[in-house]
Parts: sequence; C-alpha cells; structure tokens
Amino acid sequence: MSGNTKQTILLVEDDAFLAGMYKTKFEMEGFAVVTADDGLKGFQLAKDKKPDVILLDILLPKMDGFEVLDKIRASKDTSAIPVILLTNLGQKEDVKKGLERGANGYLIKAHFMPSEVVQKIKSVLAGNIAAE
Repeated sequence: MSGNTKQTILLVEDDAFLAGMYKTKFEMEGFAVVTADDGLKGFQLAKDKKPDVILLDILLPKMDGFEVLDKIRASKDTSAIPVILLTNLGQKEDVKKGLERGANGYLIKAHFMPSEVVQKIKSVLAGNIAAE
C-alpha cells in the first residue's frame, strides 16, 4: 500500500451481524470498508466508490449477487475490479456459475473464519496491484 491510502473493500451482505463482523475485521487489518445491504446499493456503490475489491453475497434483496456481478463486469467503470463471491451457496453449479460470470474467487462462509477471508482478500489484492 502506498503512503496512508487505505485499500477499500466493498462488502455487499444483507446479514447485518455478518456485515458488521467482517467490517470490523477488515478495519482492524487497515482496510477502508464500505457496506451495502442489497444488490442494487452494492452495484451503485461499486460504480461510485470504485473499491479495490468487492466481497459479494449471492442471496440478496432487490438484485441477487449473480446479477450484480453481471452488471459489474458489463460496466467499463467497474469491469476490472476483483469480485469475490462470499456466500453459503456451496453447490458446484453455483460455484461454476459465479466463476463463469467473472468472479475472481468463491468463498463459502461456513468454510472460512473471518481471518481466513481477510488473508484471501490480501492475496487477491497482492496479485492485482498492476490491474487498473
């Protein structure tokens, strides 16, 4: 990270408890965190804030995560932003669908502790430093 510019994570999660837990964990690790509790807000914030990475749930009100991912990939403003799907949908078809639509990763909430999610995000960001 250059100077004191924090890397920004957009967390799109409708579960307030989980969103708060991840937000706290990422902030403790030095990230700036923007949250949205539905897919529509999530896409709008992706366009407005242009975060360094997006953590996206799939089961969301107003617009599901797959639709949000499609819109992010279709918009020239947001198409290069890494998107990690963070969800409890663990069926092979869901994973395949998410990755085929352009997700950079797929994490099943029940399989990862928040600290492990933080490490995954750090590794994604480390690999995308040159990506503008």
